[in-house]
Amino acid sequence: MRFFFRSRQFKIILAIFLGLIVLMVFSSLLGHKMAPQADIAGSIAAPFRSLASDISHFFKNLRNIYVDGNELLLEKTKLEAEINELNEKLAGYDEAVAQNEFYKEFLELKEANPDFKFSPATLISRDTDDPFYSFVINEGSSSGISLYDPVINEAGVIGYISELGTSTAKVTTILSPKLVLGAIDNRSSDSGVVSGTLDYAEKGNCKFYNLSRSCHVAIGDYVVTSGEGIFPDGLIIGTIDSIGSDEYNTSIYAVVSPFVNFEEVKNVMVITEFEGQGGLDIG
Repeated sequence: MRFFFRSRQFKIILAIFLGLIVLMVFSSLLGHKMAPQADIAGSIAAPFRSLASDISHFFKNLRNIYVDGNELLLEKTKLEAEINELNEKLAGYDEAVAQNEFYKEFLELKEANPDFKFSPATLISRDTDDPFYSFVINEGSSSGISLYDPVINEAGVIGYISELGTSTAKVTTILSPKLVLGAIDNRSSDSGVVSGTLDYAEKGNCKFYNLSRSCHVAIGDYVVTSGEGIFPDGLIIGTIDSIGSDEYNTSIYAVVSPFVNFEEVKNVMVITEFEGQGGLDIG
């Protein structure tokens, strides 16, 4: 608006306006000295006085619009700031609820396994070139984490610590063929091992194999850790989706769908200590 008052158009309008005022004053002086029937100048000036009044109202309204517009802009800015603040509080509330649910799950696990010691951590980056969904967490040796420590979340087994730094660590998942995990069918108690292959990892699955031909595994059964190697027993891995036999027809295998969605992992727990903790069992 301030640029309009400095413009050439404004100066022209202002000159006309001032000229009309001079004419009105002149007309008023003549009106005192001349009879109404001889007041030609007053008759001529009347339309201009009306125009001058209209112009005056125009500038007054223009100023009011400018002032009101500024007030509306300030009010809009204030409302947007309040909305952003509420959104931030809502996001913080949702995150707090999720965190509470996360820790509630592990509190129950801790109560059932008092020998467990945990170190919570958060995913900070993914290895986009790894088809087995490895990732890096924001905790390392300074938090009591060691190489080969098991990593889980509220859904089940994720993997283990495969690389360790002071404040970060890399997690290799159960979809990777690097990890061979002792497991059992929770219903039938048939035992075998769980590991990954590239073909299965592409579908988010892993393989439960070395099962006896006389085993009683069934589709829909839960598969849990057996307690051999780096994982404690009883941790949930996933469910059996399908069953087959190897090419030599000497053993049975099952395709396991993990409960963990590896694409959506955010918060994890590293089990830093448990009774019977053993060494690494890798393929």
